[in-house]
Formats: sequence, C-alpha cells, structure tokens
Amino acid sequence: MTIGNLMRLLSDGEVHSGEQLGEALGVSRAAVWKQLKKLDALGVELVAVKGRGYRLAYPLEPLDGAKIVERLPASARHLLARLFIEDQLPSSNGYLRERFTQGAGHGEVCFAELQTAGRGRRGRVWSTPWGQSLMLSLGWRFESGVNALEGLSLAVGVVVAQVLEQYGVAPKLKWPNDILLAEQGDELGKLAGILIEVTGDAAGPCEVVIGIGMNLSLPESLRASIGQPVAALFDAKAGISRNQLAADMVSGLLVMLAGFESEGFVRWRDEWNNRHAYAGLPIRIIQGERSSDAVAGEVDESGNLWVTENDHSRRLSGGEISVRRRL
Repeated sequence: MTIGNLMRLLSDGEVHSGEQLGEALGVSRAAVWKQLKKLDALGVELVAVKGRGYRLAYPLEPLDGAKIVERLPASARHLLARLFIEDQLPSSNGYLRERFTQGAGHGEVCFAELQTAGRGRRGRVWSTPWGQSLMLSLGWRFESGVNALEGLSLAVGVVVAQVLEQYGVAPKLKWPNDILLAEQGDELGKLAGILIEVTGDAAGPCEVVIGIGMNLSLPESLRASIGQPVAALFDAKAGISRNQLAADMVSGLLVMLAGFESEGFVRWRDEWNNRHAYAGLPIRIIQGERSSDAVAGEVDESGNLWVTENDHSRRLSGGEISVRRRL
C-alpha cells in the first residue's frame, strides 16, 4: 500500500471506515491507521467522523495521465514524447535529469503529487502536501547551446500566466522566476515558482529541465510557516480541474519550446512587460550579502531587467540577483 493509493480512495471527499480502506487496499486496519498518521504529518487535512471513519477536509482530484493526454490539442500532443505521473519523488527535476543521462528526456513531462526534496531558486525548499499543488518538470534539448536560452524562464512565466488567464485569474510576473497573485487586501503573494536547470556547453547542444511548482491549496498551518506572502490558486478560483490545468500547462509549454530556439525571447518580451508586477515601482536589489534600492523598468529582448539606480540606468541579468518590492 502506498500513500498515493490511499489518497486516491479518499479523493472523493466521502467518509471511509478503516475497515473499508483496509479491504480495498488489502491491508489491516492498523496499517491503514499508520498511513493516515503519515498523511497528517505531510500536511493533509483529515476529518475523523465519530463511529464512521475518515474523510479529507476537502475533495481532491488526483492527476491522471490518460486524462491529461486526451485533453492535449494535436499541436502539443505530437511534441510530447512521454508523460509520467509519480505519487512521490525527491524531485521531478531530478527525475528528468536522470532521464537525460539515459538518452531520453527530450519532450518528456513528469508530474509529482508529492516532492520530498523539491527546491526553488538558490536552493530554497518548495514543499506542499500531497495533491495540493501542481508540480511538473519538462525536458527539452536545444541544439544551439546555452546562448539560445536567454529569457527562457521569463517566457515560461508568460505561458503560465496566459494559461491562468484562461480561467479568469490575473497573475503578475516577478523577475526573473516567480508568478504572483493578489490575495485579500490586494497584497501580492507567490503563487508559483520556476526553476530551470541546464547541462551542456555554451556552443553545443544542451539539455534543459524546466521545473514549475504552483500552489493550488494551502492549509493555514503551512501558510503560517512560510516566511513570505503566498497565494493559492483555488482561493482565487475554486472548481478548476487539476487534470485540465495540467493539460493546459503542458500544451502551452511544449508549443512555446518548439519555437523558442528560432524565435528567442523577443516574441515574449512585451507579453512579460504587460504583466510586470513592479514596473515603475521602488524595489530592493539583492545580490549575495549586498542590497541596493532602485526603481524597476522593463525587461529587454534578452530577459534582462533594466532599473534606475541613483539616477543611472543599469541592467540586471539573472543568476543570483533577486528583487523585492520596497514599500
């Protein structure tokens, strides 16, 4: 019995007795109880109904590979080499990096219901309970080398934003890797993050793994433990199908990647600037132990962010630089 099997039984939101769960999973009630305790430790909210059993505090839609593939338009389906749905992984990015070492990886997508060692930029931990986020990685091989990747993370951000806008949600983009969403009081919280990992050299072919983690639901206990403003999609728009959202994300990313090597970021620059969270606003630039204050401008055709600092303009390129809104 795996946690994934148990979660799929509970995903209907109905009450299930320990005996029923044990029979369905072929294990004892004691084994079911141990797994339920594990779910609780992983942040999954369970409700004990006296004399009847247990149910999830909310209904949940597990990811289903067949449902995702059947919802892909033809333009994206022929670009998809393989789709993986994993109940639990240390890291979906790591999973696809390993696929590349095996001679595969290109056009492959991996979703994970739970990541035990997920991380964002600069090694930050990215952790959400089982099935309450959308965590995916996509592998792509670029023949032109690393130089062809300028602005790629920003183009990914535009694709994510465009998908969400189809659902009536209006996200903002934070340079260089974050998608933000207004919470109560109009404060922008982090909805999703992007992590791109590249192997290869500057001149030759390179292999890219694009990782995206998006909050769908956030228990209050987890929200309180995160040291920055955060947002969850289902708070802004309930009732979105996870499998449809997954299909829309995969479709948008595959189609974008198919043309990015020849078109570059210039095609996506205006789309990014139109969603720029901090355009014309005071920001704090953080680079290692150093920080400075500036006013944010637009991004250029290479994905660099232009800022005005002490009445002088300069551009920021990704790497270890981050920006925050200065209030």
